[in-house]
Amino acid sequence: MISSLLIANRGEIACRIMRTCRVLGIRNVAVYSDADARAKHVREADEAVWIGAAAATESYLDGNRIIAAAKEAGIEAIHPGYGFLSENAGFARAVLDAGLIWVGPKPDTIESMGLKDRAKAIAEEAGVPVLPGYRGDAQDAETLAKEAERIGFPLLIKAVAGGGGRGIRLVSEASELAGELESAVREAESAFGDGRVMLEKLVEQPRHIEVQVFGDSHGQAVHLFERDCSLQRRRQKVIEEAPAPGMPEEVRAAMCGAAVKLAEAVGYEGAGTVEFIVDGAKPLALDTFWFLEMNTRLQVEHPVTEMVTGTDLVEWQLRVASGETLPAKQEDIQLLGHSIEARICAEDPADGFRPGAGLIEEFGMLADEDADWLRWEAGFESGDRVPASYDSMIAKLVVWGEDRDTANDRLIDTLAHLQLVGVPGNIGFLRRCAMADAFIEGTHHVNWIAEQGEALSQAPDAHQYASVMAVCDVLLGESVEMPWSIKDGWRMNAAPVMKTAVAVGEDADWFDPSEHEVAEDISMPLLTDLSPRRFGVTTGGDTVLVEVPDFEAEAEALAGGNAVNAPMPGKVIAVNVKAGDTVEKGQTLAVMEAMKMEHALAAPRDGVVEAVGVELGAQVPEGEILVALVDE
Repeated sequence: MISSLLIANRGEIACRIMRTCRVLGIRNVAVYSDADARAKHVREADEAVWIGAAAATESYLDGNRIIAAAKEAGIEAIHPGYGFLSENAGFARAVLDAGLIWVGPKPDTIESMGLKDRAKAIAEEAGVPVLPGYRGDAQDAETLAKEAERIGFPLLIKAVAGGGGRGIRLVSEASELAGELESAVREAESAFGDGRVMLEKLVEQPRHIEVQVFGDSHGQAVHLFERDCSLQRRRQKVIEEAPAPGMPEEVRAAMCGAAVKLAEAVGYEGAGTVEFIVDGAKPLALDTFWFLEMNTRLQVEHPVTEMVTGTDLVEWQLRVASGETLPAKQEDIQLLGHSIEARICAEDPADGFRPGAGLIEEFGMLADEDADWLRWEAGFESGDRVPASYDSMIAKLVVWGEDRDTANDRLIDTLAHLQLVGVPGNIGFLRRCAMADAFIEGTHHVNWIAEQGEALSQAPDAHQYASVMAVCDVLLGESVEMPWSIKDGWRMNAAPVMKTAVAVGEDADWFDPSEHEVAEDISMPLLTDLSPRRFGVTTGGDTVLVEVPDFEAEAEALAGGNAVNAPMPGKVIAVNVKAGDTVEKGQTLAVMEAMKMEHALAAPRDGVVEAVGVELGAQVPEGEILVALVDE
């Protein structure tokens, strides 16, 4: 068995691999960039080695730095996790050439399965069903146009070396082909350094079902049943589950059998996933699924397979990489119950799923993390900072149930009691997906989220209203020290009135909680006190920032104000003044970078700079005084 392991990744997958390492007594070493110096995976590792700047190309995508880190730490093996270099055949070879163990399939296998046209040719030879299309070497426009007419519209253009939804274009009719082809080739060359494309018949209501396979160096290969990953947004998975809903046993046997055939055909070693596209407009049948691609790594959604098979797939990876045989034979692998995973991301669904970054004020759930039906796979905790340099996924919520309905009910309930404050989050969006009739009935497909529009991405007004009422209750219930500050609403000649002013965004109003009712089916609001005048309130997974208007400060601001404050957490990238400078109203005094945007901060009035409170390059919290002014 491997005795020491470097994890060439970050976030929740690094923490998850470490957990298995601790069980097996394997010394684990983390790597980190400048952006991750205080990250959770660094804190939890036995050791950690710095590998470069925040940019992934200068750290997590720099194979030479990672191998050097392994050598420096005296490590025996490297586990790539997923993403970054996990499917890079050149990096796998470099690891082996350095005398280290590569926890993954052989480089030649990664290479052959990484090219979509070659992978489909291998699948066809192995007797695995493949969609009609064109995968030839000729890439001239005339050939591609002829092949497109043969296949028929609509069709997809796909980058041969593609992955992660990149280099894919939908062509609905012949007139669109030339423009979409040019766009796909350009993106493929930029993303993968390979502009070759292939054409494929479009399945208009596709489901995405994949099979977990495992092989060892002794010629054995097994499957661990299927997962359904059809709930997607812009070709990125949102919620995954195992097994696939509505899967007949004969189709399961055929699909899983085809996946094992493919694994055997390439002498597969380690964890892999064979992905199939399924015609969602029809019931699952033997003629409704086709090979899509093979992922030569551990998948993000592997926990749902572990939950329904009682396995530890990372342990299997480490044992296979150590030269051992597979831990179980096919007949020993049983399917029990149903599991669903939701990807928690720092992104704002209401703003086009814009990714967010910054300080996490509160992150956690009320559910018992030790419950045997629950897994919480998180790469961040309260007090951590989400960097803007990487993928927005920060955690995964995984639940299990005796059947699909039970598992989904548990998912919905747990999401309602999950809190993320400080950065934007998609928890409410995930909950609305899980509560939708199409998902409950298992009739959703890959394009379903796009078809729903704002019904899923926008938080309901009732959640915002409940959050506001929760803050009003707190404010009106505050204890006071002086008798004239007692908040009992007393009036000498009229009935008592209990009102308080609160604001959400630009909208401020006076509220009397006794005059309003919150719907009975609304989840209990979870309130985080961010400052004396700011509250983060989560209702049904949706977090609202509720503020208490400072009318004195607003009056001062109308008169000009004496300070320029940081409007949000961020980095100071320019300071244009110094103490003693005379400034005019509207003049840019400093510039901040936050949420991947630059924010120019202007003087609120004419005056003289009394003090500059920050240095260039400083990370500042929201509200910090950057520049103070005095009268001339």
